[in-house]
Amino acid sequence: MGNAHLHSIHVHPVKAVRGLAPREAVVEPWGLAGDRRWVLIDDGGKVVTQRRQPHLALAAAELLPGGGVRLSAPGTRPLTVPVPRAQATVPVEIFRDKVEAVPADDEAAHAWFSSFLGIEVRLAYMDDPAVRRPLAPEYARPGETVSFADGFPLLLTTTASLDALNSLIARGEHAAEGPLPMNRFRPNVVVAGTAAWAEDDWSLLAVGRVRFRVAKPCGRCVVTTTDQGTGKRGREPLFSLGRHRRLGDKLVFGQNLVPLSRGTIRVGDPVTVLE
Repeated sequence: MGNAHLHSIHVHPVKAVRGLAPREAVVEPWGLAGDRRWVLIDDGGKVVTQRRQPHLALAAAELLPGGGVRLSAPGTRPLTVPVPRAQATVPVEIFRDKVEAVPADDEAAHAWFSSFLGIEVRLAYMDDPAVRRPLAPEYARPGETVSFADGFPLLLTTTASLDALNSLIARGEHAAEGPLPMNRFRPNVVVAGTAAWAEDDWSLLAVGRVRFRVAKPCGRCVVTTTDQGTGKRGREPLFSLGRHRRLGDKLVFGQNLVPLSRGTIRVGDPVTVLE
Protein backbone atom coordinates (compact mmCIF):
# COMPACT_ATOMS: atom_id res chain seq x y z
CA MET A 1 0.00 0.00 0.00
CA GLY A 2 3.02 2.28 0.08
CA ASN A 3 2.19 3.70 -3.37
CA ALA A 4 -1.56 4.01 -2.93
CA HIS A 5 -2.77 7.45 -3.93
CA LEU A 6 -5.86 9.33 -5.01
CA HIS A 7 -6.10 8.83 -8.76
CA SER A 8 -9.19 10.94 -9.47
CA ILE A 9 -12.11 12.77 -7.86
CA HIS A 10 -15.67 12.84 -9.21
CA VAL A 11 -18.51 15.16 -8.24
CA HIS A 12 -22.05 14.74 -9.62
CA PRO A 13 -23.99 17.93 -8.84
CA VAL A 14 -27.28 16.47 -10.17
CA LYS A 15 -27.94 12.86 -9.28
CA ALA A 16 -27.84 10.55 -12.35
CA VAL A 17 -26.37 13.26 -14.60
CA ARG A 18 -22.79 13.43 -15.88
CA GLY A 19 -20.50 15.11 -13.38
CA LEU A 20 -17.09 16.70 -13.02
CA ALA A 21 -13.55 15.52 -12.31
CA PRO A 22 -11.95 18.32 -10.28
CA ARG A 23 -8.38 18.20 -9.04
CA GLU A 24 -9.52 18.77 -5.48
CA ALA A 25 -12.72 18.71 -3.43
CA VAL A 26 -13.88 19.69 0.03
CA VAL A 27 -15.09 16.78 2.15
CA GLU A 28 -18.21 17.54 4.17
CA PRO A 29 -19.85 15.14 6.64
CA TRP A 30 -22.50 14.16 4.04
CA GLY A 31 -20.13 13.83 1.05
CA LEU A 32 -18.03 15.90 -1.32
CA ALA A 33 -19.08 19.53 -1.51
CA GLY A 34 -21.71 19.93 -4.22
CA ASP A 35 -22.13 16.21 -4.86
CA ARG A 36 -25.70 15.03 -5.52
CA ARG A 37 -27.38 17.99 -3.87
CA TRP A 38 -29.80 18.24 -6.83
CA VAL A 39 -32.22 15.51 -7.88
CA LEU A 40 -34.98 14.91 -10.42
CA ILE A 41 -38.39 13.72 -9.25
CA ASP A 42 -41.46 12.52 -11.13
CA ASP A 43 -45.03 13.68 -10.55
CA GLY A 44 -45.32 11.25 -7.64
CA GLY A 45 -42.21 12.59 -5.92
CA LYS A 46 -40.04 9.56 -6.71
CA VAL A 47 -36.43 10.12 -7.67
CA VAL A 48 -35.70 9.71 -11.39
CA THR A 49 -32.31 8.14 -12.15
CA GLN A 50 -30.57 6.23 -14.93
CA ARG A 51 -32.27 3.10 -13.62
CA ARG A 52 -35.42 4.26 -15.39
CA GLN A 53 -33.95 6.89 -17.71
CA PRO A 54 -30.55 5.84 -19.11
CA HIS A 55 -30.77 8.85 -21.43
CA LEU A 56 -29.78 10.97 -18.41
CA ALA A 57 -26.18 9.84 -19.01
CA LEU A 58 -26.06 12.31 -21.92
CA ALA A 59 -26.92 15.35 -19.78
CA ALA A 60 -24.21 17.19 -17.87
CA ALA A 61 -24.19 19.50 -14.86
CA GLU A 62 -21.44 21.96 -14.04
CA LEU A 63 -21.24 23.14 -10.43
CA LEU A 64 -21.30 26.92 -10.04
CA PRO A 65 -20.08 29.04 -7.11
CA GLY A 66 -22.74 29.06 -4.42
CA GLY A 67 -24.17 25.68 -5.40
CA GLY A 68 -26.10 26.46 -8.57
CA VAL A 69 -25.66 24.36 -11.71
CA ARG A 70 -25.26 24.90 -15.44
CA LEU A 71 -27.09 22.22 -17.39
CA SER A 72 -26.16 21.06 -20.88
CA ALA A 73 -27.05 18.18 -23.21
CA PRO A 74 -26.91 17.38 -26.92
CA GLY A 75 -29.55 19.25 -28.88
CA THR A 76 -30.45 21.61 -26.04
CA ARG A 77 -29.54 25.13 -25.03
CA PRO A 78 -27.50 25.31 -21.81
CA LEU A 79 -29.39 26.56 -18.76
CA THR A 80 -28.10 28.06 -15.52
CA VAL A 81 -30.12 27.19 -12.42
CA PRO A 82 -29.42 29.04 -9.14
CA VAL A 83 -29.90 27.56 -5.70
CA PRO A 84 -33.59 28.09 -4.89
CA ARG A 85 -34.68 30.68 -2.38
CA ALA A 86 -36.06 29.43 0.92
CA GLN A 87 -39.59 28.20 0.29
CA ALA A 88 -41.93 25.32 1.02
CA THR A 89 -40.33 21.93 0.55
CA VAL A 90 -41.69 18.95 -1.35
CA PRO A 91 -41.39 15.29 -0.33
CA VAL A 92 -38.88 13.21 -2.28
CA GLU A 93 -38.93 9.42 -2.23
CA ILE A 94 -35.44 8.01 -2.70
CA PHE A 95 -35.45 4.24 -2.32
CA ARG A 96 -36.73 3.61 1.22
CA ASP A 97 -36.23 7.20 2.40
CA LYS A 98 -38.61 10.14 2.44
CA VAL A 99 -36.69 13.40 2.23
CA GLU A 100 -37.78 17.03 2.06
CA ALA A 101 -36.24 19.12 -0.73
CA VAL A 102 -36.74 22.58 -2.24
CA PRO A 103 -37.98 22.79 -5.87
CA ALA A 104 -35.95 24.89 -8.28
CA ASP A 105 -37.35 28.42 -8.47
CA ASP A 106 -37.26 28.62 -12.24
CA GLU A 107 -39.92 26.68 -14.14
CA ALA A 108 -37.43 26.63 -17.03
CA ALA A 109 -35.34 24.09 -15.08
CA HIS A 110 -38.27 21.69 -14.84
CA ALA A 111 -39.13 22.26 -18.50
CA TRP A 112 -35.50 21.74 -19.59
CA PHE A 113 -35.27 18.26 -18.10
CA SER A 114 -38.87 17.35 -19.00
CA SER A 115 -38.21 18.20 -22.62
CA PHE A 116 -34.91 16.34 -22.64
CA LEU A 117 -36.38 13.15 -21.15
CA GLY A 118 -39.83 13.30 -22.70
CA ILE A 119 -41.52 12.83 -19.32
CA GLU A 120 -42.71 15.30 -16.71
CA VAL A 121 -40.04 15.81 -14.05
CA ARG A 122 -39.05 18.48 -11.54
CA LEU A 123 -35.61 19.53 -10.32
CA ALA A 124 -35.19 19.82 -6.54
CA TYR A 125 -32.38 20.82 -4.16
CA MET A 126 -31.33 19.52 -0.75
CA ASP A 127 -31.08 22.74 1.23
CA ASP A 128 -29.76 21.37 4.52
CA PRO A 129 -27.91 18.05 4.21
CA ALA A 130 -26.96 18.18 7.89
CA VAL A 131 -30.52 17.24 8.86
CA ARG A 132 -32.55 16.18 5.82
CA ARG A 133 -31.52 12.53 5.34
CA PRO A 134 -30.00 10.37 8.08
CA LEU A 135 -27.91 7.38 7.07
CA ALA A 136 -29.60 3.99 7.23
CA PRO A 137 -29.57 3.15 10.96
CA GLU A 138 -28.01 -0.28 10.52
CA TYR A 139 -24.84 1.39 9.16
CA ALA A 140 -24.95 4.79 10.87
CA ARG A 141 -23.40 6.45 13.84
CA PRO A 142 -25.41 9.17 15.61
CA GLY A 143 -25.89 12.30 13.52
CA GLU A 144 -24.52 10.92 10.22
CA THR A 145 -26.37 12.11 7.13
CA VAL A 146 -26.11 11.81 3.36
CA SER A 147 -27.07 13.85 0.30
CA PHE A 148 -29.06 12.35 -2.60
CA ALA A 149 -26.37 9.71 -3.17
CA ASP A 150 -27.76 6.18 -3.28
CA GLY A 151 -27.03 5.51 0.36
CA PHE A 152 -23.67 6.76 1.63
CA PRO A 153 -21.65 9.99 1.45
CA LEU A 154 -18.87 8.70 -0.84
CA LEU A 155 -18.17 5.75 -3.10
CA LEU A 156 -14.59 4.52 -3.49
CA THR A 157 -13.26 2.34 -6.30
CA THR A 158 -9.75 1.28 -7.30
CA THR A 159 -8.06 1.11 -10.67
CA ALA A 160 -6.61 -2.34 -9.88
CA SER A 161 -10.03 -3.81 -9.22
CA LEU A 162 -11.38 -2.36 -12.46
CA ASP A 163 -8.44 -3.93 -14.31
CA ALA A 164 -9.21 -7.27 -12.65
CA LEU A 165 -12.89 -7.00 -13.52
CA ASN A 166 -12.07 -6.14 -17.13
CA SER A 167 -9.88 -9.26 -17.27
CA LEU A 168 -12.86 -11.32 -16.13
CA ILE A 169 -15.07 -9.68 -18.74
CA ALA A 170 -12.48 -10.38 -21.45
CA ARG A 171 -12.68 -14.10 -20.66
CA GLY A 172 -16.46 -14.19 -20.52
CA GLU A 173 -19.41 -14.48 -22.86
CA HIS A 174 -19.71 -10.74 -23.41
CA ALA A 175 -16.05 -9.92 -23.97
CA ALA A 176 -16.92 -7.57 -26.83
CA GLU A 177 -18.44 -5.15 -24.32
CA GLY A 178 -15.13 -4.61 -22.51
CA PRO A 179 -13.00 -3.10 -21.33
CA LEU A 180 -15.31 -0.87 -19.31
CA PRO A 181 -14.30 2.61 -18.13
CA MET A 182 -14.56 3.65 -14.48
CA ASN A 183 -17.44 6.04 -15.19
CA ARG A 184 -19.79 3.04 -15.38
CA PHE A 185 -19.55 2.93 -11.57
CA ARG A 186 -19.98 6.67 -10.90
CA PRO A 187 -17.52 6.79 -7.96
CA ASN A 188 -16.48 9.83 -5.96
CA VAL A 189 -12.88 8.78 -5.32
CA VAL A 190 -10.71 6.42 -7.34
CA VAL A 191 -7.55 5.00 -5.75
CA ALA A 192 -4.51 3.73 -7.65
CA GLY A 193 -1.48 1.79 -6.44
CA THR A 194 -3.26 -1.06 -4.64
CA ALA A 195 -3.71 -4.76 -5.30
CA ALA A 196 -6.94 -5.84 -6.96
CA TRP A 197 -9.82 -6.12 -4.47
CA ALA A 198 -7.62 -4.85 -1.62
CA GLU A 199 -10.45 -2.51 -0.63
CA ASP A 200 -12.51 -5.52 0.47
CA ASP A 201 -10.41 -5.65 3.65
CA TRP A 202 -10.36 -1.96 4.56
CA SER A 203 -12.33 -0.56 7.48
CA LEU A 204 -10.60 2.78 8.14
CA LEU A 205 -8.50 4.91 5.81
CA ALA A 206 -7.11 8.37 5.25
CA VAL A 207 -6.94 10.30 2.00
CA GLY A 208 -4.35 12.95 2.69
CA ARG A 209 -5.38 14.16 6.14
CA VAL A 210 -9.07 13.32 5.83
CA ARG A 211 -10.22 10.14 7.53
CA PHE A 212 -13.05 7.86 6.43
CA ARG A 213 -14.66 4.71 7.72
CA VAL A 214 -15.71 1.99 5.29
CA ALA A 215 -19.40 1.32 5.86
CA LYS A 216 -20.08 -1.59 3.48
CA PRO A 217 -19.37 -2.89 -0.04
CA CYS A 218 -21.38 -1.25 -2.79
CA GLY A 219 -24.09 -3.39 -4.34
CA ARG A 220 -24.36 -2.62 -8.05
CA CYS A 221 -27.44 -2.13 -10.23
CA VAL A 222 -28.43 -1.83 -13.88
CA VAL A 223 -26.89 1.65 -14.14
CA THR A 224 -23.45 0.01 -14.43
CA THR A 225 -24.55 -1.59 -17.71
CA THR A 226 -25.28 1.85 -19.19
CA ASP A 227 -22.68 3.32 -21.53
CA GLN A 228 -22.22 6.81 -20.07
CA GLY A 229 -21.37 8.21 -23.49
CA THR A 230 -24.36 6.85 -25.41
CA GLY A 231 -27.01 5.86 -22.86
CA LYS A 232 -27.19 2.35 -24.36
CA ARG A 233 -27.20 -0.75 -22.18
CA GLY A 234 -25.39 -4.07 -22.33
CA ARG A 235 -24.90 -7.11 -20.10
CA GLU A 236 -21.64 -6.15 -18.44
CA PRO A 237 -20.41 -5.70 -15.77
CA LEU A 238 -23.36 -7.32 -13.98
CA PHE A 239 -22.88 -10.61 -15.82
CA SER A 240 -19.27 -10.97 -14.65
CA LEU A 241 -19.94 -9.54 -11.20
CA GLY A 242 -22.69 -12.12 -10.80
CA ARG A 243 -20.21 -14.91 -11.47
CA HIS A 244 -17.25 -13.58 -9.49
CA ARG A 245 -18.28 -10.81 -7.07
CA ARG A 246 -21.49 -11.94 -5.40
CA LEU A 247 -22.00 -11.13 -1.72
CA GLY A 248 -25.31 -12.56 -0.55
CA ASP A 249 -27.88 -11.23 -3.00
CA LYS A 250 -25.67 -8.28 -4.02
CA LEU A 251 -23.19 -7.92 -6.88
CA VAL A 252 -20.44 -5.77 -5.43
CA PHE A 253 -17.84 -3.37 -6.76
CA GLY A 254 -16.38 -0.56 -4.66
CA GLN A 255 -16.80 0.48 -1.05
CA ASN A 256 -19.11 3.02 0.58
CA LEU A 257 -17.36 5.58 2.77
CA VAL A 258 -18.46 7.88 5.59
CA PRO A 259 -16.22 10.86 6.44
CA LEU A 260 -14.87 11.02 9.98
CA SER A 261 -13.28 14.44 9.50
CA ARG A 262 -13.53 17.46 7.26
CA GLY A 263 -10.88 18.77 4.91
CA THR A 264 -9.79 19.01 1.30
CA ILE A 265 -8.65 16.03 -0.75
CA ARG A 266 -6.51 16.43 -3.83
CA VAL A 267 -5.54 14.19 -6.75
CA GLY A 268 -2.21 12.62 -5.85
CA ASP A 269 -2.85 12.58 -2.10
CA PRO A 270 -1.51 9.46 -0.36
CA VAL A 271 -4.12 6.91 0.68
CA THR A 272 -3.30 5.21 3.95
CA VAL A 273 -5.15 2.18 5.28
CA LEU A 274 -5.44 2.60 9.05
CA GLU A 275 -7.42 -0.55 9.81
